[in-house]
Amino acid sequence: MAGTGRHRCEGGRSWLGTLLSYSGRCKGKMALSLVASIASVGTGFVPFYAVFRIVEAAMEGRLTFEIAAPWLCLAAGSYVASKALFGISTLLSHVSAYTILETLRRDFIEKLMRASLGTVQGKSIGQIKNVFLDRIEGIEVPLAHMIPELSGSTLLALGLAAWLVAIDWRMAAACLVSVPIGLGIFASSLKEFNARYAAYMAESNHVNSVIVEYIEGIQVVKAFNQASDSYRKYADAVRSFKDYTMGWFRSTWVGMNLMASIMPTTLLGVLPVGLWMYFAGALGPSQFAMCVILALAVVDPIMRFTSFVNEMKSMEYAVADTREFLDLPELSDPAERALPLDASIEMKDVRFAYDEGDDVLHGVSLAIPQGSFTALVGPSGSGKSTMLKIIAGVLEASEGECIVRGNIAPLIELGAGFDMELTARENIYLNGALLGYTKQFIDDHFDEIVEFAELRDFVDMPLKNYSSGMVARIAFAIATVTEPDILIVDETLSVGDVFFQQKCEDRIQHFIKNGDVTVLFVSHSIEQVERICQRAIWIEKGDLRMDGPVAEVCEAYRGQFG
Repeated sequence: MAGTGRHRCEGGRSWLGTLLSYSGRCKGKMALSLVASIASVGTGFVPFYAVFRIVEAAMEGRLTFEIAAPWLCLAAGSYVASKALFGISTLLSHVSAYTILETLRRDFIEKLMRASLGTVQGKSIGQIKNVFLDRIEGIEVPLAHMIPELSGSTLLALGLAAWLVAIDWRMAAACLVSVPIGLGIFASSLKEFNARYAAYMAESNHVNSVIVEYIEGIQVVKAFNQASDSYRKYADAVRSFKDYTMGWFRSTWVGMNLMASIMPTTLLGVLPVGLWMYFAGALGPSQFAMCVILALAVVDPIMRFTSFVNEMKSMEYAVADTREFLDLPELSDPAERALPLDASIEMKDVRFAYDEGDDVLHGVSLAIPQGSFTALVGPSGSGKSTMLKIIAGVLEASEGECIVRGNIAPLIELGAGFDMELTARENIYLNGALLGYTKQFIDDHFDEIVEFAELRDFVDMPLKNYSSGMVARIAFAIATVTEPDILIVDETLSVGDVFFQQKCEDRIQHFIKNGDVTVLFVSHSIEQVERICQRAIWIEKGDLRMDGPVAEVCEAYRGQFG
């Protein structure tokens, strides 16, 4: 992370330029915030001038209540006006900051959606959480205070220094003599700042990743009796982050405290030089008193400015970390969907075994042409679901080859591709994304999905409260909202009520009549297979026992039971 180019974004844009590029919706508010900040500083000078006139009248022996009262009222009114303008500037600046960060977060999410899965998985969950929540959130406060406080403090310090020069340039030089010394000490403490800050962020990303992984995986950790090892990794990461952070702070404490002690000592130069010039007749008593007041007033804006240096560096790194995600390469969207020449399935001598065990499939070979409606029949445990998972790409054949041409809508396992803690509405978008649907496509077809599933009254209910039949309705409605090239149905229809089963069969028959959709169907209901399928494949103990017209295969399958 350390390096000269770290603070620059793509195309040479600075971190501040990157943030301001997201300010399109709030440029007017930012401009008004700046105007209010400048007006606040301007009215803030009035109380100083009022005090000067009162002190001048006192030094000349002509101070009366009638003379002081107008100046006191002017000072009080100006002070209130200055604070009110500062409040307006701060409010507008905070609104602008939140608007900028909202837009930044939206772009962050959009980029994750458009980048490839492999690219996104290359980023740890802790890093994503750290950037999206902590790092972007950390920009808000300094960004919101940059206009009213940083610009205001800079203008105020310059204005006070110019006032001192107007009184006598020697008094201005005496007032600011401690500033170069303090800034020199401050600069020396920043020599290794970039490298140390980069290492700090690396430690921060690591500890965030470990914390997120530990919390999210605690159930698995306990289930496999790995609690002690996992906790040790978690504790070591936290301890390492604490040790590095405290070590860095200790190395800067002396320099930072020394700077904080020297910078405010403007009177060390103003008092002796002012007294010398007063006794020499070069400075009047009221001017001397005003120089002392200005010397004390200039301390606060200078200290505020130095405190912003660290916050600006934090913002710089936060923007750079965010840019790492915003600059991720995107998957290109084709102008048109590429249609396969032949939506078909072919298995060549496919064998499969779970974890070095006995083969579940023993050299199965078959071919399912486009537009056919084929059923897999056989007793439980014969390997039918395993075949479907290999065809769907969920499992990989141990030996042999499985060739699938076309996109697949798999209804393999009830609840697969769903999060039971989410509502049906949220799961429609989740499962649709897994099937390759765009958000716009789901938006356009959402009502159609809900109407087909007949679950309009339950769409905002968590799926964990659904019956198995209701889950099957949602799954089938999503998978068939558009015609897939290949539709795989594994016992999904058996859990629905008879009326919805008929509704699903009608939709499948509609696909078959169009002759474009290839359907592979698994059911233990031979009557259902005979009613809706054209062809049947009998799988027995991992072997293909019979393949042919549905009536012949079903009759032979029944015959084995006498």
